[in-house]
Amino acid sequence: MAYLSPEQHDIVTSAVGEAELTTSGEIVTVLADRSDGYTDVALLWAAALAFTAMSVFAALPRPFLDLWDSLIGGWGHEWTTGELASMTIALGLIAFVLAWAVQLWDPIRFALIPAPVKTARCHDQAVKHFKVGAERRTHGRTGVLIYLSMQEHRAEIVADRPIAEKVEPEVWGEAMGDMLAEIKAGHVAEGMAAGVRDVGFVLSQHFPRGDDDENELPDRLIEV
Repeated sequence: MAYLSPEQHDIVTSAVGEAELTTSGEIVTVLADRSDGYTDVALLWAAALAFTAMSVFAALPRPFLDLWDSLIGGWGHEWTTGELASMTIALGLIAFVLAWAVQLWDPIRFALIPAPVKTARCHDQAVKHFKVGAERRTHGRTGVLIYLSMQEHRAEIVADRPIAEKVEPEVWGEAMGDMLAEIKAGHVAEGMAAGVRDVGFVLSQHFPRGDDDENELPDRLIEV
């Protein structure tokens, strides 16, 4: 799914070009729909609900059995051990399928994912994009990746080692703050552009642009 129009892409791309006029650093921007499919988390929720349903039935079988008897005509009968076991398994399977089906709807799926898991998956995906698109791909190893994941509502800034050695992680806090303030207001392109400008300012303090500097990485926003 595309979040930004071509005109909005140009806003981010222009911000990258302008920021790199004063620094030898190279800024790469990535906008992602999500950082993971979270199938494992969905499976855990479905299994937990199935186990809960079976446990409740095992502890309080009578309400379920009375309901079943009423559905088949209201005649009660003596349940055998095999029938009770089958009912337990059936309830577990129904609960599992229902839980899995409900989580196919993204708003529910992402609401059920613990915040630390979202943060960790977002960070891991940002690092993967950085390794592929920016790490060690510049002459002075001065690449920086700005990564935004929409479904998780998370952003990451990942820098090459020479930059990380000079710039403390807390320094990127202002860039994050300016970027997320715009994004929360619904201005995604403007938010990423603000983050780019702040990152460019920081880079210019430590890695000023040289006379022979070349643009080694693409300025365009990568939307995945």
